[in-house]
Amino acid sequence: MRVMGVDPGLTRCGLGAVEGRPGAPLTLVKVGVVRTPAEEEIGARLVAIEAGIESWLDEVKPDAVAVERVFAQHNLRTVMGTAQASAVALLCASRR
Repeated sequence: MRVMGVDPGLTRCGLGAVEGRPGAPLTLVKVGVVRTPAEEEIGARLVAIEAGIESWLDEVKPDAVAVERVFAQHNLRTVMGTAQASAVALLCASRR
Protein backbone atom coordinates (compact mmCIF):
# COMPACT_ATOMS: atom_id res chain seq x y z
CA MET A 1 0.00 0.00 0.00
CA ARG A 2 1.21 3.48 -0.84
CA VAL A 3 0.15 6.41 1.36
CA MET A 4 0.72 10.10 0.68
CA GLY A 5 0.79 12.40 3.69
CA VAL A 6 0.10 16.14 3.66
CA ASP A 7 1.19 18.60 6.37
CA PRO A 8 -0.89 21.59 5.24
CA GLY A 9 0.34 25.16 5.32
CA LEU A 10 0.08 28.25 3.14
CA THR A 11 3.76 29.15 3.07
CA ARG A 12 5.04 25.57 3.27
CA CYS A 13 2.83 22.57 2.53
CA GLY A 14 4.77 19.41 3.36
CA LEU A 15 4.24 16.28 1.28
CA GLY A 16 5.55 12.77 1.66
CA ALA A 17 4.81 9.28 0.45
CA VAL A 18 5.61 5.89 1.93
CA GLU A 19 4.96 2.35 0.79
CA GLY A 20 4.67 -0.82 2.81
CA ARG A 21 2.86 -3.97 3.71
CA PRO A 22 1.91 -5.53 7.04
CA GLY A 23 4.90 -6.83 8.98
CA ALA A 24 7.48 -5.08 6.81
CA PRO A 25 9.27 -1.75 7.29
CA LEU A 26 7.98 1.24 5.38
CA THR A 27 9.89 2.52 2.36
CA LEU A 28 10.15 6.24 1.65
CA VAL A 29 8.90 6.97 -1.85
CA LYS A 30 9.24 10.75 -1.97
CA VAL A 31 9.33 13.82 0.26
CA GLY A 32 9.00 17.51 -0.57
CA VAL A 33 7.40 20.88 0.03
CA VAL A 34 5.09 23.13 -1.98
CA ARG A 35 6.04 26.72 -1.18
CA THR A 36 4.09 29.92 -1.80
CA PRO A 37 5.24 33.51 -1.19
CA ALA A 38 3.60 35.20 1.81
CA GLU A 39 3.09 38.43 -0.16
CA GLU A 40 1.04 36.68 -2.87
CA GLU A 41 -2.78 36.89 -2.84
CA ILE A 42 -4.50 34.03 -0.99
CA GLY A 43 -6.36 32.71 -4.03
CA ALA A 44 -3.18 32.41 -6.07
CA ARG A 45 -1.46 30.65 -3.17
CA LEU A 46 -4.25 28.09 -2.87
CA VAL A 47 -4.16 27.46 -6.63
CA ALA A 48 -0.38 26.87 -6.41
CA ILE A 49 -0.87 24.43 -3.53
CA GLU A 50 -3.57 22.61 -5.51
CA ALA A 51 -1.27 22.33 -8.53
CA GLY A 52 1.54 20.97 -6.37
CA ILE A 53 -0.67 18.38 -4.69
CA GLU A 54 -2.23 17.33 -8.01
CA SER A 55 1.25 16.88 -9.48
CA TRP A 56 2.21 14.69 -6.53
CA LEU A 57 -0.95 12.62 -6.86
CA ASP A 58 -0.19 12.08 -10.56
CA GLU A 59 3.40 11.04 -9.86
CA VAL A 60 3.06 9.07 -6.61
CA LYS A 61 -0.30 7.39 -7.35
CA PRO A 62 -1.16 6.72 -3.69
CA ASP A 63 -3.74 4.20 -2.50
CA ALA A 64 -4.67 6.59 0.33
CA VAL A 65 -4.01 10.19 1.39
CA ALA A 66 -3.60 11.31 5.00
CA VAL A 67 -4.00 15.01 5.79
CA GLU A 68 -2.82 16.30 9.15
CA ARG A 69 -5.64 17.90 11.10
CA VAL A 70 -5.46 21.56 12.01
CA PHE A 71 -4.93 22.12 15.71
CA ALA A 72 -5.88 25.27 17.61
CA GLN A 73 -3.26 27.97 17.81
CA HIS A 74 -3.31 31.45 19.26
CA ASN A 75 -2.77 33.09 15.87
CA LEU A 76 -6.13 33.02 14.06
CA ARG A 77 -4.54 34.09 10.76
CA THR A 78 -2.20 31.07 10.84
CA VAL A 79 -5.05 28.71 11.73
CA MET A 80 -7.19 30.01 8.86
CA GLY A 81 -4.40 29.64 6.28
CA THR A 82 -3.59 26.13 7.48
CA ALA A 83 -7.28 25.19 7.39
CA GLN A 84 -7.61 26.52 3.84
CA ALA A 85 -4.54 24.56 2.67
CA SER A 86 -5.94 21.48 4.42
CA ALA A 87 -9.24 21.88 2.56
CA VAL A 88 -7.38 22.04 -0.77
CA ALA A 89 -5.54 18.80 0.07
CA LEU A 90 -8.79 17.06 1.06
CA LEU A 91 -10.47 18.27 -2.12
CA CYS A 92 -7.65 17.02 -4.35
CA ALA A 93 -7.64 13.60 -2.63
CA SER A 94 -11.43 13.31 -2.72
CA ARG A 95 -11.53 13.96 -6.47
CA ARG A 96 -9.56 10.78 -6.95
